Amino acid sequence: MNTREQVRARSEPGGARCTAGGPGGEAVPRGGDESRSRRGGHLAGLELDHVAIAVRSFDDVLPLLERLGGTAATRPRRVESQGVELCFVGDVEIIRPLADDNGVARFIERRGPGLHHIAYRVRDLGKSMDGLKAEGYVFTSDEPLAGAGGHRIAFMHPRAAGGLLVELVERG
Repeated sequence: MNTREQVRARSEPGGARCTAGGPGGEAVPRGGDESRSRRGGHLAGLELDHVAIAVRSFDDVLPLLERLGGTAATRPRRVESQGVELCFVGDVEIIRPLADDNGVARFIERRGPGLHHIAYRVRDLGKSMDGLKAEGYVFTSDEPLAGAGGHRIAFMHPRAAGGLLVELVERG
């Protein structure tokens, strides 16, 4: 089977299933309800909470996102503990660093403005962190942090998540 046939087989119904290595390199089945329920337990089927875009200025993206989403942005609010100012347009969070020496500023300096993280909603953040730590995932903090709007948050370290910054959110 050549490469084109392999790609077609994977993308067609009944084609090969995608597998990815977990933090220890083991193959983890993806996409099937059975694999999600066996592996995730209380983490199975989490709802996407938001995606976050890092920008130097809100004016860089707000007009476009408001037009595309058909809704106005929320009023910006500062989250001093994270060193950012943020607002939402629907489920898109726009984050702007408050200083040039924090994580979001370094992200923009290295990679430019763009997708910063994806966030999933969890019921019990502490339990979720413990379960993921037991599977070998690493977080940027040992304990949940205070996020915007009274929510508790935690970030999985990108090195443990295939280069992606993943936020878990327990709504307040």
